[in-house]
This record gives sequence, structure tokens and C-alpha cells, in this order.
Amino acid sequence: MRAWNLTQVLPTLATLLTLVGCRPAALQPPPAQPVTLTVSKPIVREVGDFRVFTGTTAAAQSVDIQARVTGYLVKLPFSEGGVVKSGELLAEIDPRPYQAKLDAAQGEVTLNEAQLNLAQKENDRAKAIRAENAGAISQQELDTREAKVQEAQAAVQSAKANLEQYRLDLEFTKVYSPIDGRVSRYYLTVGNLVTQNQTLITTVVSQSPIYAYFDVDEQTMLQVLRSMYDGQSPPAKSGKAPVSIGLQDDNGFSHHGVIDFANNVVDSSTGTIVVRGEFENPAGAAGVRMLLPGMFVRVKLPVGKPERLPLVAERAVVNDQGQTFLYLVDAQGKVEYRRVELGRMTDDGLWVVRNGLAEGERVVVSGVQFAKPGEQAQVKEAPMPTAQAVATPAPIPAMGAPAGGDSSNAAPESTPQPAAPAPATP
Repeated sequence: MRAWNLTQVLPTLATLLTLVGCRPAALQPPPAQPVTLTVSKPIVREVGDFRVFTGTTAAAQSVDIQARVTGYLVKLPFSEGGVVKSGELLAEIDPRPYQAKLDAAQGEVTLNEAQLNLAQKENDRAKAIRAENAGAISQQELDTREAKVQEAQAAVQSAKANLEQYRLDLEFTKVYSPIDGRVSRYYLTVGNLVTQNQTLITTVVSQSPIYAYFDVDEQTMLQVLRSMYDGQSPPAKSGKAPVSIGLQDDNGFSHHGVIDFANNVVDSSTGTIVVRGEFENPAGAAGVRMLLPGMFVRVKLPVGKPERLPLVAERAVVNDQGQTFLYLVDAQGKVEYRRVELGRMTDDGLWVVRNGLAEGERVVVSGVQFAKPGEQAQVKEAPMPTAQAVATPAPIPAMGAPAGGDSSNAAPESTPQPAAPAPATP
């Protein structure tokens, strides 16, 4: 094994140490700059709490058109699906058999009246003879003639009653609409036999107003009753509470009406009570009306007294392990974490903040993923953004995701990392 000479190694080590000492120090990363956050002051307005239910519409008046006599249809003069007025002819049954019965009844009345006239004259004649000669006619004969007059009077009365019945039957061969409304289709056609009070010819439903029936859960019912009981939410001046409905293609609730009925019992099997709203259904162009019986609607029922509360954009609200919170920036530009209690979402896409936020505070609405509590931030103020009217509130997003967005399609919002150190120069 070769031995190293110390006098030969020392110069080499000295040269290496000199080179290392001459190498410049590595560059340090620059200090992090404050993040830029867009902040907005909450919108403050009167907000009333409400509940949304599913309901169905029904006509205020609905009539099954049936004939009150039996016979064969000879006319159906209405247009299927058309608008009809009260008293308009809808169907006619062959009147000839009933006209014949009416004529026969009229003849029966005439016959009985003639018999009554004869009996009356014979009775008067017998009374006159007995007055001249008491022994000419017995008392029994007079009683018999008096009874025949009464019998003839009863026969006339009975014949007139039959005549009236046949007159009604003849009138019933023409079937009229009892209400204003829209008529359905022909349930049978001309020439078919119609059975009295059984055969359905068509139906007619009224068009305005329209009812909406919906089931209110017991908890909501108690909330409304307790609010009224305590005087916090007095009934409307009309005595009827307001209610609104939205159709399938409505973003909001465009039809407004009043509650005009609530059932007198709670259904113990479902824990709900049936409530009914009444809504005007005006005719538009060409007489078209938007509300029809049998439609499914969303019913918006106000609950409690309106309050003045702050509202924030959906994008500002985040959720961390079940805790809902906002990021705020104070007057010194420092980011603050604030837990809040949310209410509902309004029709213009704003969340109602029931607790935890005051009017005039600055809420982070853009750059939420970069906000860190306690750090300084540069702020850019902007009006609180609103969305178009929405039908139902969106779920509160998870931590780090913008409220209302689909996290599967949205770009990931990661915290920016500090820049890597630059390579050293020898």
C-alpha cells in the first residue's frame, strides 16, 4: 500500500480551501408580497323567512256534466276545449218522447178539470133542489156529490203535478253549463244512449281564481301559529296571509295570492295539514291563462316577521369541517376568519347571514383560496356580486372551493408556493 507524504498533501488541501472560500453565498428568496383580495360590503335589506312546499293546482269550480233524463244524444254543440259561459247549451237529448209525455199529461189535466167542473155543477144542483124541497134529495146523496167534487179536485192537482214533472223532463233534454269556464272533450258522441245521472258527457272547470293545495309540516305550522299567538306576526289586514307559487319554468315565484283555507285537523299519519292558496288567473293574449288545474307548483309560504339582515355572495361562503365561515379584511388590511350562521338563499343568489356579520364590514369575494387569517392583504373593493334569480339554494361549498361551482370542473385553488432559490454562480 502506497503511503502519502504530508508535505505533498498540504498544498493541495490549501488550494481547495481557498477555492471554497471564494465561492459566493447562495441567493435568498425575496420576501412574500401581500396577496390581492377583492372585498365587498354586504347588501343589507329586509328579508323574510319562508318555506317552500310542493303543491297542485285545482279549479275553484269543477262540474261533471251529466244528463238528468235518459235518452239518445242528438246534439253536442260545444267546441272541445273551448271556453263556455254559464247557461250555454252543451248537449241535447232527443226530446220527442218527453214532448209526447208532456202532451199526454196536458190532456190528463184537461180531462180532470172537465170532470171537476161536472162534479161541481151536479153538487150545486143537488144543493139547490134540497133547498126547495128538503125531502127530494137525502143527506147521503149530498155527501156523495160533495165527495165527488173533492175527488175531482185532487185528480186535477195530481194531473198538474205530473204535467210539471213532464215539463221538467222536457227541459232536461237540453243540458246547459252551470258555470263559466273551459269545457273538456266529448266523452261520447251523438247517437249514444245517455243514462240519467250516470253517463258523463263532458266536464267544465272554472279558470279564475285557481286554487293551490299543499301540505304544511307540523313544525312549520307551529312556528307560524306561535308567531301569531305571540303577536310577532299579526295576520294581514285582509285576514288572509300572502303566498306565492312558481311554475316548472319559473326561476322565482311569479304568481301571488292569499291563503284562504287551512284544514281543521292534522293528518296524524303524515304530520301535515292541508292548506290552500287562492290565485288570480288573468287572461293574456288570445285569452290564454297560465294556470291550469292539476299542475305541480312550488309554493312559497312566508314564515315569521321580516328582519333587516346582511346578504353576501355565494362565492364568499366556504365550509370547513361543517363550520360555515367568511374571510373578512379589517381597516388595517389584515385578514380575519369569521364563523357565521346562514339563513336561506334569496332569489338573486345571495346568502342571508343571520349571525356573525355586521353592516359595512368588508367580505372577501374573490381570492378566497389565497386568504390566510392574520396576514396582510392588498384589497380591491367592488360591489357585492349577485347572481340571476335561482329556484333553489345551492349547497355550501367545501373549504377552498368557490361557492356554487362544481369542484369537479373548476380549476383547483391551491395556495401559492414561494419561488424556488436561484442556482448559485461559482
